[in-house]
Amino acid sequence: MNRTLIIAALAATALTACGKEDHTIVAGSKDDNAAINAAAVVMPPAIESSKSYRCKDNGVVYIDWLNDKKTADLRSKKDGEATRVVSAAAGKAMTAAGYSLTGTKDSATITVERPGKGSQSCKA
Repeated sequence: MNRTLIIAALAATALTACGKEDHTIVAGSKDDNAAINAAAVVMPPAIESSKSYRCKDNGVVYIDWLNDKKTADLRSKKDGEATRVVSAAAGKAMTAAGYSLTGTKDSATITVERPGKGSQSCKA
């Protein structure tokens, strides 16, 4: 019985120690959330069209035309590593370290320049 009274007294003391004020806990500040939301998220361009082209040297190039109209991924082998060529403006030649691509996804003929291969015309 003595034990029960001691436990009850300790429990009552613990409960009375709690204040009656409202407590609101907020993680971070409003400024932190504003900075996160203000950062613009730009998605990379998606593949709009994938085509293969037969070139004058009887080689084949594979091009993934991206939907920003200024970027394409050029490959010499179907499952090979792609080289991304980029243009400053839509409709202009796309270039990257020794590579050049002129044309669009709708062009029947494109011009491709690759290191060691020179510039040549290729047909879809």
